[in-house]
Amino acid sequence: MADQRTPEESIQALGLALPPPPSSAGNYVLSKKVGDVVYLSGVISAGPAGVIEGTAGAGRTAEEGYAAAQTCALTHLAALKNTLGSLDRVAEVLSVTGFVNAAPGFPDSSLVVNGASDLLVQVFGDAGRHVRAAVGVSALPRNALVEIQMAVRVREP
Repeated sequence: MADQRTPEESIQALGLALPPPPSSAGNYVLSKKVGDVVYLSGVISAGPAGVIEGTAGAGRTAEEGYAAAQTCALTHLAALKNTLGSLDRVAEVLSVTGFVNAAPGFPDSSLVVNGASDLLVQVFGDAGRHVRAAVGVSALPRNALVEIQMAVRVREP
């Protein structure tokens, strides 16, 4: 945001758009605010055509995973906007945990999760830098390629 764009203007400048905010698929909440931190439930990779499925290293590439992780980050931003009213209230991204549906021995889970991390830095500048884990797993809900969970610190309105 070094050029003084709002987060939403930065998203538009990247040629991207926020999807509709997600809804809970079970007995949990999508976000929980504790003090000035908002914890976001995991969201799976999905686009206009539905769930982005597959297994990295077995039919899906790290590049496809990168794009799928980016969709997860966009979904989180949509959830944050829905929760906070504006992405301008995000003070900083604290943490990102990425799960990659990966074939045994797939070495590039970190490259996949970069799709989310890179987008957050493009949208929020230095405030988008976060701590992170990138983990390859044997399966994800609905055969999703990626699932991302995150936490952000917010400003009061």
